[in-house]
Amino acid sequence: MSISGKVDPVVRPVAAADIAEALVEGLRDFQALPLYGLCFGALYAAGGILIMLCLTAFGMVYLVYPLAAGFALIGPFVAIGLYEVSRRRERGEPVSFGAIWSTIRSRSEIGWMAFVTLFVFVVWMYQVRLLIALLLGLKASFSSLQEFMTVVLTTSEGLLFLAIGNAVGAVLSLILFSLTVVSFPLLLEREVDFVTAMVTSVRAVVTSPLPMIGWAAVIVMLLIVSALPYFLGLIVTLPVLGHATWHLYRRLVAPVPA
Repeated sequence: MSISGKVDPVVRPVAAADIAEALVEGLRDFQALPLYGLCFGALYAAGGILIMLCLTAFGMVYLVYPLAAGFALIGPFVAIGLYEVSRRRERGEPVSFGAIWSTIRSRSEIGWMAFVTLFVFVVWMYQVRLLIALLLGLKASFSSLQEFMTVVLTTSEGLLFLAIGNAVGAVLSLILFSLTVVSFPLLLEREVDFVTAMVTSVRAVVTSPLPMIGWAAVIVMLLIVSALPYFLGLIVTLPVLGHATWHLYRRLVAPVPA
C-alpha cells in the first residue's frame, strides 16, 4: 500500500525490444503532432540558450560545458507536456495547449516532482563549481570556453576534474532517472502521491536494470549531443524521447484493473 492508502501500481519487466518499440511509437507521436513536440523542444532549447547567455554575461562561460552535460537532468520535467500529448492521443482525446496545461495544473503532486528535479540540477551545478575551486583553484577564471577546455584536457588537475565530475554526474543522472522515469507519467495518469510515484519509478528500474540503464544511457547521450550545437538539436530530440518515455511507461506499469 502507498502512503496515501491506495494500492501500489504494478510494475512489469521490460526488455530491450520494448525500448526499441517505445522509440518507434514516440517517433510516430512526434510525426502525428509535430507542433507540440517542436514547441516543447524549442522551449527546452531556449532555456539552455538563455542560461548560456547569462553565464557568458557574468564571465562564467566555463560553466557552459557542465551546463550542457547537466541539462539532461531536467529533461523529464520539461517533457511532461509531451507525456500528456501522447496520453491524449492514445485515448483519442482532443489535444490543445489549453488542455495540456489544464491537466498538468490539476496534478498538484507534479510540483513536488519538479522541485526534486530542479534540486538535483542545482546540486550538479554547485558540485561542478566546488570541484573547479578545489582542483583548478579558488579564484579560477577563464575568459573563454576554449581556454577552460584546454586546461581541463592538458593538465593533470584538469583531467582529475573531468574524471570526478563525470563520475558524480553519472551518479546524479542515474539517481534522478530512477526517481523520475515513471514518476511524471504516473502522476499524469493517476491520483497518487509523489513519494509513491518515485518508489514505483525506482521499482521499475530495479525490476529491469539492464534495459532501463541502457535507456538512461541513450537519453543522456542523445541529449548531450543535441545540446552541443547551441542546444538546437534538442528541438527534435526532446519530443521524440518524451513521447517514447510515455510509451515505455505504459509497458512498465500495468493498467488499473477495470
